[in-house]
Amino acid sequence: MFLRAHNRTKNGKRHRYFSVEESRRLADGRRVQRRVLYLGEINDSQEASWRKTLSVFEEAESRSETMSLFPDDRPIPADAVNGVQVRLGEMELRRPRAFGDCWLACEVWRELGLDEFWRSRLGEARGGVPWEKVLALLVVNRLVDPGSEFRLHRQWFDRSAMDELLGVTFAAAGKDRLYRCLDLLAPHREDVFKHLVGRWTDLFSTGFDVLLYDLTSTYFEGMCRENPKAKHGYSRDGRPDCRQVVIALVITPDGLPIAYEVMPGNTSDRSTLREFLKKIEERYGKARRMWVMDRGIPTEEVLGEMRAEGVQYLVGTPKGQLKEVEQKLLAKPWQEVHAGVAVKLLERTGELLVLARSRPRRSKESAMRRKKLRRLLAGLNKLKGHPPGRDRLLERLGALKQEAGRSAALVEITVPAPGEPVTARNFSFRLSKERFKAAKRLDGKYLLRTNVSEEDPTTLWKRYIQLTEIEAAFRCLKSDLAIRPVYHQVEKRVEAHIFVAFLAYCLMATLHKRLEVLAPGLTPKAVLEKLAAVQMIDVWLPTTDGRWLIMPRYTQPEPDQQLLLDRMKLRLPAQPPPRIRAPGAQPPPEPAQETSPCSADL
Repeated sequence: MFLRAHNRTKNGKRHRYFSVEESRRLADGRRVQRRVLYLGEINDSQEASWRKTLSVFEEAESRSETMSLFPDDRPIPADAVNGVQVRLGEMELRRPRAFGDCWLACEVWRELGLDEFWRSRLGEARGGVPWEKVLALLVVNRLVDPGSEFRLHRQWFDRSAMDELLGVTFAAAGKDRLYRCLDLLAPHREDVFKHLVGRWTDLFSTGFDVLLYDLTSTYFEGMCRENPKAKHGYSRDGRPDCRQVVIALVITPDGLPIAYEVMPGNTSDRSTLREFLKKIEERYGKARRMWVMDRGIPTEEVLGEMRAEGVQYLVGTPKGQLKEVEQKLLAKPWQEVHAGVAVKLLERTGELLVLARSRPRRSKESAMRRKKLRRLLAGLNKLKGHPPGRDRLLERLGALKQEAGRSAALVEITVPAPGEPVTARNFSFRLSKERFKAAKRLDGKYLLRTNVSEEDPTTLWKRYIQLTEIEAAFRCLKSDLAIRPVYHQVEKRVEAHIFVAFLAYCLMATLHKRLEVLAPGLTPKAVLEKLAAVQMIDVWLPTTDGRWLIMPRYTQPEPDQQLLLDRMKLRLPAQPPPRIRAPGAQPPPEPAQETSPCSADL
């Protein structure tokens, strides 16, 4: 990299601008230059009428003052106010750090009004740094580069431009301060739900007449003896060896979350719906809402209560119920609701049954069954070729059946009686053609039930398909936002960890909603990754009196990044103000770290 001066004449006056350029060699041997940083104009004239001044923060005295900067190849005029010469040829570039993705996350944070919301609620809490900014730091870190609070303290804060974006020092990333901030969040959870619903209504005119409800789990590292909610249970993460908590989530069809609950890890899906319905009614009042759920969540008793109270629902059913009504549906005509998807309707007391048939889903289910059957039969043939003892045979059969899942029921297996040796005669297996045909007949078909009989079948099918939004929300929380595994051991810290991840997902969902209109086809993750290439660098310019002028500058966006910003109707902020530091001086001292029991939860 090198420094380049640009001479321009404006209004009859000559000006000199400076920029940091990068030289690149192309494949054909040619060299091209790319502007990395724009430093602006440094006084190049003796005429006071042209002279520019800038506000510089004097670190030694912790105050701002106005200076006139001149290059070292020009003398300082006698009438210059607080003139300083800088040695441009000895420029240094230090501390490259992430800027673009952090800036975008902060913009969405402010767009949702979360800065004012938390400032009004946490502003009176004791601490040298506003707690709202500490929380913003936690949420932005969870969104752009998720990690533990300790990693944020030790590494990420210095590798990001959050100090400039939030106007804070390293004190905001103090280890104990981060943990103390987590302890302040729980009392305001209900209020933030209502605030977000109001903001999304103002921003996107979002409706809340259809709500998607589902549950997932997240597991712990450690025993979590101090957390009464940490229990062993059915793990959606494939970690039955770890304790976990269950998270129930409610979102709109647009993917905007409006509420969640954290429950013990051994909570049954069927036991959660009744309480959640009451909480939503208490929080947002009674309204004409439709609840869309997957099978296994509501019980017959709860569905009966919903019908009695006039609460609408649309829910999937187990395949066993499809077999029960299959004969009644044979005479009903198919109605096309989508390319490759047709439905049949059957009314019964208080409900409408919707049988859906999907050609893409049928192909997928058939291919999955064939794959599992091939593995099962290959494993059985291997056992028959080299038969082990009976006990070992039963162990291997159990493992093969578990891997095959429901496909294992399609194969009839004969095993020797206790005490008998395993031979080709008493150990055999065959594919049941009757069961195979029955399973194939149900491929691509699923049965829905609802208490809304006047709805168009196309609308019902589309609403049920929207359950993929809540599955995408769980994938985002677990993969992009790294909500699992949970390392906290104390219940209130676990709740706060999930709350911070929820706020980060709110930023992600808001950004996704913006992109649907302004840049369709782009995902929030892709946008954050694209803007992450816009970095901030500290330009250190030595002065002739032995001090250092420090100018934080973000790099110039590439054409594709600028195009993205234009499509999203965003403009990067003004460059941060410069600072001046005496030779050998250290940055302003940070406040002493608090000593509190919060750090014990590492």
